[in-house]
Formats: sequence, C-alpha cells, structure tokens
Amino acid sequence: MAGEVLTGVECIGDEADPMDIDERMNREPHLLAFQRVEGRAGVLLDFDGTLSPIVARPELAKIRDGAREAIARLVGRYAVVAVVSGRTPAQLRELIDIEGVVLAGLYGMGDDTRDLAPSVIAPVIDAAARVPGTRVERKGGSIAVHFRGADDPRAAEALLHGLLGPIARDADLEIIGGKKVLELVPAGRPLKGGAVDRIVQEAGLDAVLYAGDDLADVRAFATLDRLAAKGAVTVKVAVHGSETPSELTDAADVVVDGPAGLVGLLRRL
Repeated sequence: MAGEVLTGVECIGDEADPMDIDERMNREPHLLAFQRVEGRAGVLLDFDGTLSPIVARPELAKIRDGAREAIARLVGRYAVVAVVSGRTPAQLRELIDIEGVVLAGLYGMGDDTRDLAPSVIAPVIDAAARVPGTRVERKGGSIAVHFRGADDPRAAEALLHGLLGPIARDADLEIIGGKKVLELVPAGRPLKGGAVDRIVQEAGLDAVLYAGDDLADVRAFATLDRLAAKGAVTVKVAVHGSETPSELTDAADVVVDGPAGLVGLLRRL
C-alpha cells in the first residue's frame, strides 16, 4: 500500500482517541497539504463500498451511519462536495439526500445517457440466465450483471466475460468490472475519470480529495495524477475492504479501513 493505513479511524467516537487520529492524519503529507490549501478545494466520493458497505443486493445499500452528517458538514466548507457513482442519478438522490452535494450518476454519464436498446438488453439477460446465481440490473444507459450469488464467483465471472464480450462489441459497449459485477457501458466514455475532471474544471478547484474502493475508481485516481502534474493539490483515498483491488490501494496516498474509516477521515477535514 502506498499510503499510511489510518487504522482505527472507524473507532473515532467510540474507543479510539480522536487526538491520536488527528496526529496520524497530520503526519500524512497529502492530507496536510490538502487541509492547508488556500485556494478552492473539493471533496469527491464514490458511494458503494465507500460511503456504504458492500451488500448482497444493490437495493439493500444504505449510507454508513455518521456519513450523512459528516458530508453535510463539508458542504459550505469546501467549494464542492460531490458523489461520483455507478448508481443511477435517481438512486443517488434517494441514497444521499444531502442538500448542496453534487451527484454524478452512471459514472458521470448522468441523466442524459440514452437508454440501451431492447436488442442489447435481451441477449444480456439471456447470457446471465446461463450462469446460475446471477442477477441483471438495468440502469437505462448501462446494464449490470451481478454474480455475488454464484457458488463460484471467479468461474462465473470468467464465463460471463465470454458471453458478454461479443454482445458488448456488437453494440459498441465496453465491459467494466467491479465487486462481483460486470457492467456494459457505452464505449469510449471517460466515466469516473471524466466526471472528476469535469467537476474540478467547472468548480475551478485548486485541490481535490477523491475516495473510492473499486476498479472504476482507478480512473479517478489517474485523473488526480494528471491534475497533480499540473500543480493541483490532490489526495487519493482508498477505502479498503476484503474485495478492494490492489491496483487501487497501490495507487493511493491514504488507505482507510472501510466506510467507517472514511467517515472518521471526513469528520476531520
């Protein structure tokens, strides 16, 4: 892991000493530089696995206890606070429900994305039906196949890749992987990396912190690297869990323990 693991952050308010957490955060140079920036700064966050624990079914997800209050406190303190997620805009509005937070749904593609045609949806449903333990989630502009319920998720993922690949190519879509899910999205879109860049440019940010937990967030981290090369102050936060990919934690400046750990960090910004 590239960054210091702020273990114990999730215990703030319980048995952990907040002063101890503050001391560890203050030793982290990226966080310290972000907190001291004199220009316009923003806090951008993923949702599933970041603000909410990973659950068996997407509709069961709830924002982590304390997260809503921590985020609401940041609105007004920062030039922009945003949630960038693969969730649909409607889902984000219901799940977040915090006035002043910018919501970038469908990986930043948002409400303007054209719905996938029935000629695409039908073969995806048929393909998923051939792999026991899968569920299809229609998102309008994309479609996801969850395989968390499969007896052998690794074998299910390999089989689904083979079945969905031709469908994606024929429909000019790309497959993006996540935690026990494969999703077909329009090819060539910048996705989370583009969403982060757009928010940063529109808000005129000089500093940005982004927190995520999955492969799709690697693209957001890459955008922060490009912004840092141009002089922006950036912090890449990996929210670590049992399924967090090493590509993300290796690229992170700071690693926290799960959504609870992130809440602890947000409380101290």
